[in-house]
Amino acid sequence: MKRLILMRHAKTEPWSEGVDDFGRALTPQGHSDAKRMAEELVALGWGPERILVSSARRARETCSEVAAVVTGEKVRPMESLYLTGVRGLNEAVTQNDQASTLMVIGHNPGLHDFALAILREGGAADHQASLRLNEKFPTSCAALFEAERDDTFVPAQFRLMHILRAKDFRDGDAD
Repeated sequence: MKRLILMRHAKTEPWSEGVDDFGRALTPQGHSDAKRMAEELVALGWGPERILVSSARRARETCSEVAAVVTGEKVRPMESLYLTGVRGLNEAVTQNDQASTLMVIGHNPGLHDFALAILREGGAADHQASLRLNEKFPTSCAALFEAERDDTFVPAQFRLMHILRAKDFRDGDAD
């Protein structure tokens, strides 16, 4: 069995003069959300064996919060994941598919598009999860996919199992 977790970076400071997009940091809420999402993944038995992370600051800070909670992961920062699209994400996952549970921490719109592409090819175990994934992919959102076969990455073999959103685990509804 193979598992793939696609997670968008946590909530960041807004873009402003003097702060480039690549260097934007997480907000305090973002740090809290990233940690909570990691705790939820562990509670579901979905601790990643390997984490691929965009080299942008907000993704690296999200990854640090996740890595502080999960055990045994190997983190691999990848410049190519910064604002990449479906093709780039597919290549990154294919090149690292030896991990039984692989996590990718990146950015929208590419990450959401990639999750939707996998959903279109492989379907979902939970119809409500597919509806939620189709709606949007907010910060700290994680889409959890699973394949019965332990082969190389083929999107059509992966089914959406869960969709987790940070706001589901905190008061209020800010994304």
